[in-house]
Amino acid sequence: MRTFWNTNRGLRTLENWEPNCWVQVTCPTQDDMDFLEQKLGIPDYFLMDIADTDERARYEFDDGWILIILRIPYVKEVRSRTPYTTIPLGIILNKEVCITVCNFETNMMIDFVSYQQKRGAGFTDSVDFVFRLFLSSAVWYLKRLKQINTLVEKAKQNLDRTVDNADLVNLSRLQDSLTYFNTSIRGNETLLSKLKFKLPIDELDADLIEDVNIEMNQARETTAIYTNILDSTMDTYASIINNNMSSTMKVLTSISIILMFPTLVTSMFGMNLINGMEDKSWGFGLVLVLTSVVTLLFVLYFRRKNWI
Repeated sequence: MRTFWNTNRGLRTLENWEPNCWVQVTCPTQDDMDFLEQKLGIPDYFLMDIADTDERARYEFDDGWILIILRIPYVKEVRSRTPYTTIPLGIILNKEVCITVCNFETNMMIDFVSYQQKRGAGFTDSVDFVFRLFLSSAVWYLKRLKQINTLVEKAKQNLDRTVDNADLVNLSRLQDSLTYFNTSIRGNETLLSKLKFKLPIDELDADLIEDVNIEMNQARETTAIYTNILDSTMDTYASIINNNMSSTMKVLTSISIILMFPTLVTSMFGMNLINGMEDKSWGFGLVLVLTSVVTLLFVLYFRRKNWI
């Protein structure tokens, strides 16, 4: 699906493509690909690179065309191995062409359009447009990080009551998501530092870049903090599980030892040997009393040692 936006004063949709408009392509169909390649002359390998979900954040120049790939946050299905991940957003620029291509529909781009419409100022040029996308991505990283932190706190509350495998698996998935976030944010920061020297920047762009740097630094530091907290949490619950297992094994071992003494005493008196009690009526009772006393003594001893 493609949408044409007039960016002079706010965002207004256009029926057809016009020079210097913003072409927003989301989940491109074959018709969209043909339009970009044949109508606008976009190099086909640009679109192939954007379609690669593992493509790193980078920029490329080719015969007047500029390709910028920005990693943005994306939420998958809840049951996914990594519910929070990152995807590439392609920005393609030329003299009269400004295009964004994303193979997924994201809340970030919906919010970006809505915010720019409320802002009502449009974009001064393509450079201003690019850095505002950088700023929006940093803001959305922070939003997603807050959601991840909420899920971590909820899982920790559940684990405080009982250690459940499902909660541990969810924490592991969030740990993977934070790894993706950290890698993508660092890649975006490196890309931003390079673009500052490659794109024509005026004074207004410099102020905007400073805002982007602040938001990206905050997103990176927040990711690092949540990662450390989650790593510490996982280590703590791993220690709790090991401690619980050790306690259980200690109790089972103590019970096995206690049950061994009745077996030992009765086995000794049950041998086919002369012990002087073969013809005594009280022999069986004496064995029972002796067995109970020995067992009780060892139970008291184990309780004193806190083994049971």
